[in-house]
Amino acid sequence: MTAPTTERLGWVLHESGNAEAEHAVLLLPGALATEAFYDDLLAEPAIAAASIRFVAAAALPGFGGTPALDDVSMENYAKTAGALAAELGCDVVVGHSLGGNVAIEMVGSGVFSGPVVLLSPSFSREDESKFPRVLNSLSTVLGHLPYSLMLKLVGPAMKNSLPPHRRDALIGELKKNDPHFLRRQTSEYLKYLDHAGSLAQRLCDSGVPAWVVFGDHDEIGLTAGERDLLESCSSTTLVTIGDAGHFALNEKPAETAEILLDALK
Repeated sequence: MTAPTTERLGWVLHESGNAEAEHAVLLLPGALATEAFYDDLLAEPAIAAASIRFVAAAALPGFGGTPALDDVSMENYAKTAGALAAELGCDVVVGHSLGGNVAIEMVGSGVFSGPVVLLSPSFSREDESKFPRVLNSLSTVLGHLPYSLMLKLVGPAMKNSLPPHRRDALIGELKKNDPHFLRRQTSEYLKYLDHAGSLAQRLCDSGVPAWVVFGDHDEIGLTAGERDLLESCSSTTLVTIGDAGHFALNEKPAETAEILLDALK
């Protein structure tokens, strides 16, 4: 059952599942994405049968045409998301891509104590896709125009990254974004990665149970040092999903569902 859309602390939220469920999960989409990217996961029979209430952010505020927060720093995203998780009684956070980075900051700053499922986060600038870095560099001269062009080209660029039966709908969600906001947020995000260095040690030091998940041909990955550190960290589990890229939650929702259910245990 899906509850009406609500707005809390500047976030637009969609709740689904049994309101009296044993567990509640906060779902954080990635950059440019919306809650629609979690539909494949929520439709999995194992998830539908579990006693779980899901609270999906329509998008990280500012993305997908949603209102932006005044402060679009990663620290503020994490602070407000942590307040949401506490207010809504969420005991697990799932974050995809940039949403995964928000979840890392949540546990690193102590506003959430886990567990967390991190789907294709970037632990450092080196891990991040080249596209945000190139767009941010071009925008210093051309303003928001590189982001406007990117949104026009996102369909052809993503044609091999999403399952065919979902491609048009999900690309339509990506096109809802405002290039002016994307320019502002991307700049803040890259500054955050530059300041933080690698986030792997911060995640491990939090002591929070964390599943770090990548598709086997994801363009986002880990440096050798980050992988060694996370593999040696007792609270972190590294998972590779075969035959999947950056959108494993859409390409392989059954495998993603198994990981989430492990976290709930």
